[in-house]
Amino acid sequence: MKKENNLQVFRDIAREPYAYLRQLKQKTGKVMVGSTCTYTPEEILLAAGLHPFRIFAQSKEFSLADAHLQAYGCSMVRGMLEDGLSGDLDFLDAVVFPHACDSIQRLSDIWRLNVKSLHFDVLLPVKLDSELSKSYFVKVLGRFKKEVEEAFSVEISDANLRKSIALMNRLRTLLSTLYELRSQSPEIIGGSDLTAVVKAVMVMDKEEAEKQLQALVDVLKQKQPSGSAKKRILISGSVCSHPDIYHIIENKNAVVVWDDLCSGTRYFEGLIEQEEDLMAAIAHRFTERYVCPAKHLGVKFQMENLKKLILEHRVDAVLFMLLKFCEPFSFDFPDIKNELEKMGVRYIMVEMDQHNKIDEQMRTRIDTLLEIL
Repeated sequence: MKKENNLQVFRDIAREPYAYLRQLKQKTGKVMVGSTCTYTPEEILLAAGLHPFRIFAQSKEFSLADAHLQAYGCSMVRGMLEDGLSGDLDFLDAVVFPHACDSIQRLSDIWRLNVKSLHFDVLLPVKLDSELSKSYFVKVLGRFKKEVEEAFSVEISDANLRKSIALMNRLRTLLSTLYELRSQSPEIIGGSDLTAVVKAVMVMDKEEAEKQLQALVDVLKQKQPSGSAKKRILISGSVCSHPDIYHIIENKNAVVVWDDLCSGTRYFEGLIEQEEDLMAAIAHRFTERYVCPAKHLGVKFQMENLKKLILEHRVDAVLFMLLKFCEPFSFDFPDIKNELEKMGVRYIMVEMDQHNKIDEQMRTRIDTLLEIL
């Protein structure tokens, strides 16, 4: 029962993140700062005594957002704007917009004019592989730190920043451990539950998240591996808001052993070294972790990372789940699929909208891949 009760905490928060955040604000009085991308430097916000959280679009219809964004825009961006315009984010105090893809950058402009909240832009470099871009990144983070201090009349001390870095490092280590445990023994926790854990951690009070994660990891470590021979799947893409996808895969005697998602491993991959220059340390993690396709290190970098994951986790097939109209991920796919064919690794690419359920066509294509395996 302990494992089940602990998981239910994550399930409830993942299902109703805004309800959780409203209660947290009422209970603690903390300033709620939403973010639109995993390139948000949460450590700086935590060190200022603020509560950072990832905005997950909850709206199913985009009637308000479509007055500002084209209908063929990314459903994640349109959903976030709809939530902001509809009042679903009435507890929100500020938003951080890292300049990742073009859609997020345009959302920043529209949000500033139409949604009441403090507004921060983190002007990330597009290329991350040069010394000049790295030094620029450090200056961007320093500027962001100063803007936060001025906006909320706080001083972000090095001591508090080191404390927040240590906390986030512990969270990332626990999430990595959870993923590794599932890769070694997939039956110990369902794929939809694992997704719920990551999503919940993105919005939870980070100290509470650490306690809950530690309790879950301690229980799962005691589970004995079954040695099952299920086919091993890796999901790649931006975000996955469809927990049903894991049930479809698991019902076909297969299991998702890893992912390469912004709502998955990209959130917690890599630790921050406690260097003397803390801004440089934070920037270093962002430049060294698995890079988002919106940043330019070339498709070779993306493919090498994917190859590493395939070999390390003994992956039998890759499922690319791409949001419709998400250009950075779509641009990389043709080159990546060519490399996978050379490796002899099966794959399938499905396009989806964040707010739509999995339709029969998508289900049939996934079923076909799994039956071939």
